[in-house]
Amino acid sequence: MSELHIDLEDVSGQGGNPSEADFQRWIGPALQQRRDQAELSIRIVDEAESQSLNHQYRGKDKPTNVLSFPADLPPELELPLLGDLVICAAVVEREAKEQNKALEAHWAHMAIHGCLHLIGYDHIDDQEAEEMEALESQLITGLGYPEPYPDDED
Repeated sequence: MSELHIDLEDVSGQGGNPSEADFQRWIGPALQQRRDQAELSIRIVDEAESQSLNHQYRGKDKPTNVLSFPADLPPELELPLLGDLVICAAVVEREAKEQNKALEAHWAHMAIHGCLHLIGYDHIDDQEAEEMEALESQLITGLGYPEPYPDDED
């Protein structure tokens, strides 16, 4: 990744969340060889904002870990804008505890997962899900974290 610009805003009301440097370190490899330049916004939110956005955009009336909003630009503009990620700090923290994962590893996973959505990956059908999970696993373990989907192994 030659150039990655992240606009980070933390309105979660809780301290100890990842820094811009953390997100750069996690997201950079996900975009390497996929984008020469990239710009995205990350907003760390509380459960109320996550629930409101999840309800408004996905019809699910509960907070969620990460929401991805890809930039909807005409292709002829050729701008590096990927879109926005909204990550709920409380949900990420709760999931890490429930799944017995290190908090930092789960934050990295959610950042990578959301970023892959921004560049077109999805998990709507089984084949897409397998491809996306394999790439997530490769990126996460490449950063030195444990496999994010240990229960999925056959």
